[in-house]
Amino acid sequence: MKLIIDAMGGDYAPIEIVKGSIEKLNITPNLSLIFTGQEAIIKQELSKYTYPLDRVEIVNATEIIEMNEPPVAAIKNKKNSSLVVALDLLKEGRGDAFITAGSTGATLAGALLRVGRIKGIKRPALAPIMPSKTKGVLLIDCGANMDCKPVNLAQFAIMGSIYMEKVLGIPSPRVGLASVGVEDEKGNELSRASFELIKEENAVNFIGNIEGRDVFDKVDVVVADGFAGNIMLKSIEGMAVFMFDILKTELTSSLRSKIGALLLKPSLRRMKKTLDYTSYGGAPLLGIDGIIIKAHGSTKARTVHFTIQQAMDMVNADLVNVIKSSIVSTEEND
Repeated sequence: MKLIIDAMGGDYAPIEIVKGSIEKLNITPNLSLIFTGQEAIIKQELSKYTYPLDRVEIVNATEIIEMNEPPVAAIKNKKNSSLVVALDLLKEGRGDAFITAGSTGATLAGALLRVGRIKGIKRPALAPIMPSKTKGVLLIDCGANMDCKPVNLAQFAIMGSIYMEKVLGIPSPRVGLASVGVEDEKGNELSRASFELIKEENAVNFIGNIEGRDVFDKVDVVVADGFAGNIMLKSIEGMAVFMFDILKTELTSSLRSKIGALLLKPSLRRMKKTLDYTSYGGAPLLGIDGIIIKAHGSTKARTVHFTIQQAMDMVNADLVNVIKSSIVSTEEND
């Protein structure tokens, strides 16, 4: 299996991107990597490590798309950027999947302009895994589409369900629609119309509307438009950081608290592991005619390791072709 890695994308690129990639390469015999980016800089980072030289390739790309650049203009004007070069390699079939921690907007624009959508998919969606009591819960969409139509949310439900079943091995995953109440008639115009469409999808185990408090234990897939989904995701991430900051302050505030913290240390470590979203990899861009994962901009080596495994799992599940087949069969039944 060969993966394409944008070595220059992200806050800690290329140091952490190369480090995590090589660490994963060295423990995965059937894996090969193509790094895109400034060749001299990538070679300098690679020189720090011992690895099988025949399984690493560098494709030189002299430009870098910065986080604050207008996405479409950057894709069109910086055709020799590490991101665009990588997307072209994916389109040409040079690699099985592509990973970047670079600009989300540019990744979305580039995926559409350089790779293209799966036929029948109206809009692709970003779908990160959030912590839960089981294998995690998929949030789709988390920011790719600020304004959606009911058909978009219905397709998100299909793609999210396929991902959880084929990649994470959850049979008949429970799909819920984010809303302001669990009753069927609750929500705005978009959610009410989407509810009816999703309910008609035979391939989706739709359990109905869910509220934010039910996300972590009652569903496997949460369907939302990108606006609401992004607010939900960022709120959850912020609450996790806030909670651990409060715990740290309280558990070190006195001698008694410190003794209690020592007794609780194993439990707190397990709790932190469960809530650590970095161990779930990146956000797959579902609906694109190729496997693309957008890792968090602050991704470090440990997360790169998990994201590469995530990409491999998606390739092994033949995810793109499964989605294609499902969309075709859905259109035939309409």
